[in-house]
Amino acid sequence: MRAATRVFGSKGYHAGSLVDVAEQVGITHAGVLHHFGSKDKLLWAVLEYRDKIDVEHLEGQHIPGGLDLFRHLLTTARQNAERRGIVQAYAVLTGESVTDGHPAAGWVTERFTVLRGEIAGAVAQVARERGVEIGERDARRAASAVIGVMDGLQVQWLLDPDDVDLAQETAFAIEAILAAALAGPDAPRTVPPS
Repeated sequence: MRAATRVFGSKGYHAGSLVDVAEQVGITHAGVLHHFGSKDKLLWAVLEYRDKIDVEHLEGQHIPGGLDLFRHLLTTARQNAERRGIVQAYAVLTGESVTDGHPAAGWVTERFTVLRGEIAGAVAQVARERGVEIGERDARRAASAVIGVMDGLQVQWLLDPDDVDLAQETAFAIEAILAAALAGPDAPRTVPPS
């Protein structure tokens, strides 16, 4: 799995080959096919492997709610700063997934849908705990912003790790997004929407 993650992360799904994976682990191309059946199935296994790694430190190995979800996201950002290959594979595969017929498109779409729902639920829970009324649309907007910022920061970090502190910038962004969401839609904005 680590070899396939490195290959897909450095070359992408289309340019990375099963031969590349096989060479890294000292087996033949046929050996990789024996274990996974196809390149598409290996890709799915890499994506599942990435998801397992993200929650392996959590009790029950599932994403929590409320403020604990945001703490988990910050923990993930700190861990990601130590696992470039996983971050690179994720960034490449999610970017490639927007191309026609990419085998990861369904996984990426479903992942974002589920993650938006979980983060929106956490935003709403934090708001309720603070006595703030927040609409579902605003909670989902905040969730989309958190995902977008985290993924964008990962790309910036991959390109310039000396200038981007992945954990610190992620914490700053999440705090800013939560503050804006909790302030409500009628709060004064520095950059008002058009």
